[in-house]
Amino acid sequence: MPAYATNMRFKFPILALVLEIITIILFAVFVVYDDGKGHGHEHSNDTHHQQDPMTLYPMFQDVHVMIFIGFGFLMTFLKRYGFSSVGGNLLLAAFGLQWGLLMQGIWHLTDGKIKINIFKIINADFSTATVLISFGAVLGKTSPVQLLVMTVLEITIFSINEHLVANVLKANDVGASMIIHAYGAYFGLAVARVLYRPGLRNGHDNDGSVYHSDLFAMIGTVFLWMFWPSFNSAIADPGFTQLTAVINTYLSLAACVLSAYAISSLVEHKGKLDMVHIQNATLAGGVAVGTCADMNIGPFGAMLIGLVAGIVSTLGFKYLTPVLASNLGIQDTCGVHNLHGMPGILGGLAGIVAVALGKKQGGDAAMQAAALASSLGFALVGGAITGLIMKLPFWGQPPDQNCFDDSLYWEVPAEEEENEESLAHADHAKNKAEA
Repeated sequence: MPAYATNMRFKFPILALVLEIITIILFAVFVVYDDGKGHGHEHSNDTHHQQDPMTLYPMFQDVHVMIFIGFGFLMTFLKRYGFSSVGGNLLLAAFGLQWGLLMQGIWHLTDGKIKINIFKIINADFSTATVLISFGAVLGKTSPVQLLVMTVLEITIFSINEHLVANVLKANDVGASMIIHAYGAYFGLAVARVLYRPGLRNGHDNDGSVYHSDLFAMIGTVFLWMFWPSFNSAIADPGFTQLTAVINTYLSLAACVLSAYAISSLVEHKGKLDMVHIQNATLAGGVAVGTCADMNIGPFGAMLIGLVAGIVSTLGFKYLTPVLASNLGIQDTCGVHNLHGMPGILGGLAGIVAVALGKKQGGDAAMQAAALASSLGFALVGGAITGLIMKLPFWGQPPDQNCFDDSLYWEVPAEEEENEESLAHADHAKNKAEA
């Protein structure tokens, strides 16, 4: 790959501005403020719209914090890729929520217009979560241009699947274990498989953490962990159902932490805890309880789901991620398969069982199963096609030796580079002395 291919001087500004201008034009044509007259949304009944229009604003704030701080800082564990993690997250989420409003709104036009309210902007934030999950699978190996292309395609396909699951199949997925977590993870894994880099088969010097980068990533973990009950209950029917979703998520997360810590200690050398497990697997309970968060599964049921999710996620990080990389050619940087993929499927299966046991009024277990299959199908096929488009040589993807390094696309402060150079010189001097 020629060195000049990574120059973003014109590619990135042109693509970013063109996408934004197209979005503004579409907003001018289709989007108006919600005046409270004539509503309809896939997840809600009319009770949402008889309330004060600002009722859901606290929930929106919580979800917004998760998207921009939680996801952003969770990915800062790489020692030389913090700018791209937080900065890339902000870029993709800011464009994704605009695109998500349009793509989701198309299915719910009122007099030919998309009426924008708090409920719709919460759902738009949800649509960006799928992209940020997939971003984790390809973190460090893609250019900003490639990621914008992925955002456009992934949210477009997501909105089709979401409409199918919620309106056609009428499946229940209030916390979006299937339509966000499983979809985002397997979409990202399909992209990662298509963008496979043989040169990274034996790892990369920068594909790892240092003490302070792991600490930064824990900031993301704690914010996500605190606000996950809002994520799973934001679009639930108000009242007791919403309370149920909050309590189930709260308890599932708590149980998940204990099982993640326990299994991490069990599988690691001398019973020590692994920070990778603690940053990620402690959140798996929130993912796995999503589908049945608003169902009457009982507090103990939510805790059981969290317990299993923590075990599955931690074992995935320890044993499955290396197998995916070596045998299937899926280089999953953040381990999204273990935090979002498998717990998302677990959530979908728990939803099928809960509905079959009559824990959700008017639910249909067959439709729940169809929703899980649809989410995985759209993710794998959509991800593979998106990956092929992202593989085109003119998107400025980084060469293997420059992966996981901010300095390719960002101005990095001089002292950082000087530190790196002085360390390199010290190593060189040490090697010469040994020789």
